[in-house]
Amino acid sequence: MATTTRIGCGAGFAGDRIDPAVELARTGELQDLVLECLAERTIALGQQRRLADPAAGYDPRLERRLAPLLPETLSRGVRVLTNMGAANPPAAGRVVRSLLDRLGSTAPVAVVTGDDVLDRIDPDSPALEDGRPLAAHGELVSANAYLGADALLPALDTAAAVVVTGRVADPSLFLAPLAHRLGWRPGDVPAAAAGTLVGHLLECAGQLTGGYFADPGHSDVERPAHLGFPWAQVRADGSAVFGKPAGSGGRLDRHTVRQQLLYEVTDPTAYRTPDVVLDLRGVRVTDEGPDRVRVDGAAGRERPDELKVSVGYRAGHRVEAEISYVGPNAAARAGAAADIVGERVRGLGAAPRIEVRGGGDDCRLRLAALGADRDVLDTLAHEVESLYTNGPAGGGGFRSRVDEVVGVLSTLVPRSVVEPRVTLLEGRRAAA
Repeated sequence: MATTTRIGCGAGFAGDRIDPAVELARTGELQDLVLECLAERTIALGQQRRLADPAAGYDPRLERRLAPLLPETLSRGVRVLTNMGAANPPAAGRVVRSLLDRLGSTAPVAVVTGDDVLDRIDPDSPALEDGRPLAAHGELVSANAYLGADALLPALDTAAAVVVTGRVADPSLFLAPLAHRLGWRPGDVPAAAAGTLVGHLLECAGQLTGGYFADPGHSDVERPAHLGFPWAQVRADGSAVFGKPAGSGGRLDRHTVRQQLLYEVTDPTAYRTPDVVLDLRGVRVTDEGPDRVRVDGAAGRERPDELKVSVGYRAGHRVEAEISYVGPNAAARAGAAADIVGERVRGLGAAPRIEVRGGGDDCRLRLAALGADRDVLDTLAHEVESLYTNGPAGGGGFRSRVDEVVGVLSTLVPRSVVEPRVTLLEGRRAAA
């Protein structure tokens, strides 16, 4: 087993940039590159797309993101792990398989499934958010358990060039390849704590290198338009040095690291993941030079007996409608428009938010509402559109949309009901 390994993060959310990942693959001297592109909102949107089309549900940027990246990772032997499978990992795996085939690579794609537990959860289970039964919120359409690193390890025992998953806990995407490279055993709490800390710091990509830290005049960051993404050199003892590509924009120091350390952590003494309950109190963050920071001191307790599940339910529909007023007296005309719409929709049983944005000679009226009756929401949008010729004067640039809303709740399930599986998609071999 190796005594040290280097891992990088090439995406911190579904809408992240693509070019910093290519730069990191090309110059980072990595063994593994993780693309973390999934959140409660994005997997709910994926489930929504899959409801409309059973072949959809994976990240719509999958091919666009991997097409420029895979030539770099394949040529350098960098393994890629990503949760861009979202609500449909098998379909995502087939897309990746096609990309590898076009590049002439026969390396397999490993698809990790088993996070979908819709048929195994009890609709009467309490939601963590309010304690009410899940089914009381609406029809349940999805339930995805947060898998841990142990679910990924069988995939890493293969020769896969790319590992595609659905809902896996963010730091677990990093802990799994670290454990695989460094020989950490399942159940090794200090190792799991150290790897989870590394994963938590890396998982948001540019946030660690100054992106979310930037506040001009207060927390300045150099060349933010060319932000570099981070890597971590991790030793078998769990200590890690973080860096970013030489010459890239951004900032990596103890200040950016400490901010990310507490990101989304409600209890620093007990940050619960599927792999360990992480304790951050003893973590040390030390500058080691320009864009180099050492982090160690993670501690933890045994992993929880239950896994968190992200549950999607039908929450009705959402309407948004807007129209603009510009030029002299625009603010008064927009305000009058808001009053007209408010009077016209009174009594429809909806409670829309009607507001005027902007000011002076450039204003925009916006209406938004949630509701169970789509016909009512269509009527709300129509009332805004009707302002075109029914006044006030000069309205233009109308736009509207009505979308189904998949709400998101959380609950817990016993580990025993979750059964991860790995499927290998082999490449085509050239004829002799």
